[in-house]
Amino acid sequence: MPLDQRSAFSSLDPLLNPRSVAIIGASDEPLRIGGRPISYMLKQSFAGPILPVNPKRETVQGLKAYPSVAALPETPDVAIVAVPGAHALQAIDELGARGCRAAIVFTAGFAEVDEQGAEAQDQLVAAARRHGMRMLGPNCLGVFNADIGFYPIFSSSFENGWPLKGRIGIASQSGAYGTHLFSASRDRGIGTPLLVTTGNEAEVALGDVLGWMAGHDGIDVIMAYAEGIRESERFIAALDLARRNRKPVVMMKVGRSALGSEAAKSHTASIAGDDAVTDAVLREFGVYRARTTEELIDVAYAAQKRIFPVKNTLGIVTVSGGAGVLVSDAAEAANLPMPPMPVEAQEKLKALIPFCNPRNPVDCTAQIFNDMSMVGKFAGSMVEDGGYSSVLAFFTQVGASPSVAPALRRELTAVMAKHPDRLWVLSVLAPTERIREYEADGFLNFEDPARAVVAIEAMGHFGRAFAAAEAGAAPVKLPAVALPATTPSEAEAKALLAEAGIPAVPEKACKTAEEAVAAAKAMGFPVVGKILSPDILHKSEIGGVLLDLTDEAAVRAAFDTLMERGRTRAPGARLEGVLIAKQIKGAVEMAFGVLRDPVFGPVAMVGLGGIFIEVLKDVAFRRCPFDAPTAEAMIRSLKGFPLLDGARGKPKADLASLAQALSNLSAFAAAAGEKLASVDINPVMVLPQGQGCFAADAVIELAGSGH
Repeated sequence: MPLDQRSAFSSLDPLLNPRSVAIIGASDEPLRIGGRPISYMLKQSFAGPILPVNPKRETVQGLKAYPSVAALPETPDVAIVAVPGAHALQAIDELGARGCRAAIVFTAGFAEVDEQGAEAQDQLVAAARRHGMRMLGPNCLGVFNADIGFYPIFSSSFENGWPLKGRIGIASQSGAYGTHLFSASRDRGIGTPLLVTTGNEAEVALGDVLGWMAGHDGIDVIMAYAEGIRESERFIAALDLARRNRKPVVMMKVGRSALGSEAAKSHTASIAGDDAVTDAVLREFGVYRARTTEELIDVAYAAQKRIFPVKNTLGIVTVSGGAGVLVSDAAEAANLPMPPMPVEAQEKLKALIPFCNPRNPVDCTAQIFNDMSMVGKFAGSMVEDGGYSSVLAFFTQVGASPSVAPALRRELTAVMAKHPDRLWVLSVLAPTERIREYEADGFLNFEDPARAVVAIEAMGHFGRAFAAAEAGAAPVKLPAVALPATTPSEAEAKALLAEAGIPAVPEKACKTAEEAVAAAKAMGFPVVGKILSPDILHKSEIGGVLLDLTDEAAVRAAFDTLMERGRTRAPGARLEGVLIAKQIKGAVEMAFGVLRDPVFGPVAMVGLGGIFIEVLKDVAFRRCPFDAPTAEAMIRSLKGFPLLDGARGKPKADLASLAQALSNLSAFAAAAGEKLASVDINPVMVLPQGQGCFAADAVIELAGSGH
């Protein structure tokens, strides 16, 4: 790995891979908070000095104790702070003065409690930073790095077993849930030698931990649990590093709260909520977002094989037609392709077992158990003739039978040895020792084949993400953007956006009915009339939009009606006149938006336009800026994309111009800076191929504008 990538997170080395450790508040009782870490490290043979600090004892758990940090015989790499809240700040200061480079603060009662606690936490952070010390916590359950016997943690979960050898790391904002993941993985025979829980994240945040794991040679796969992302720079850098290093990140992100009442004025923000934005960031960097604990562990378990097919296809060999149907349903739900076997291969398999179903799923029936060589022939054909990147073999409890399992293993292992680049997955019901034999051969195993399908599809998800990172994306050129001092009117907003490459429907701002008539005649009927005011953001709510104005009389009447509605239904609003716009027919209505997320900055949105955006919420989000191919992928991801792609015999819409306009909007938002609060462009009228797209309505909100 390039040195500059690794060095970004190397300040956590003394925290997670130390040579020595001190325990401030060390206890002689091995079951107390200040005693468990010492007991664990003694039992697991931590190689470096363990230095208890306890002014009331000469020894702690058989180790020499020291009355103070100053009295320690050497400076520890890391220290555990397990003292009451009033003494934690003193401990951090003394450790920093001694030259200790990292601290793990168990002590609670800080920002998680009240404002006074938050102030005390700020003092802890200031002290740590003053000394150049990294601090995990406070209110932190702790860490373990089993590879070096390092256990600065007070969880009781090790009473049921120690971490198994493996290459999966766990990063969790919740201490209890982090140890739950470790324990559940251990009980499934999955090795997770590294766990870091982040507590209050006052100084070291989840992004720091993910980044360290992404650069750590002992970790291949990262499991993560998050309740909310507090900072973006390190988090994004960590996900980028993991993707570049081809290390899958499987995350459970909980919490689906809205951005808040102030953001509700923006349709884009109210539709998004902070969870949708975080979800977009995770997808951007190829993180797999698990919905359940079971799925989280399943995907991490499969990722240990480090086989990530970019073009993932699934072949099924089964002894049960019913299981084949179940798996086919699961594959369709997961969008995992299951192409049929080639006709020639089907004929070959029919010749071997005439009553088999050779299509895919390939049902070889129980006949194979009369001649176990058939297992190898069928499995081999699926890879060699079918070309599947992933093969799922369903043998249910038969795969556990002492009369069957040895021959079954030999046949399958021989085929796998010829094709080690394929993902080989079994669905076998068997005692633990038999499952371990199959896993030792190199097979993954899932009792439920539907769960296997989800994990297999996730490997393709990672493959595509890693390939995209290797291909890279062209840098997006940002325009020069000069926002006005106050909230722009619709006409001003569209002029700004047009300069940035988001063309508007032909229109003209008119102060009198005569000007409105002249504008309508110049652009051709029919036209649309809209009230023009920087204070009326959502005109349709007050009847401020009139369609199908087909002649001069209709335009005059519309002008008077709109001005009257503005005066009576929005008293106090500044009225600048009426906007006359060309009414476009035969277009697909889409919507663009931008919101400024408090963590990740400007985020662009695309969805179906008109009223459908808020009813259906069929939208896609992406951090700004991004290029046109990325914009097109966002548009294609919408459930409503067929409306643009010529559904029901209609002409295909101008997807290229729509994608370019969306990319241009993302560049505008990135260039505009923090003064830009949000953008809503709804509808965007998309004409047939080659005819372009046009913004029919636009609202730009500025930060602090009060709108």
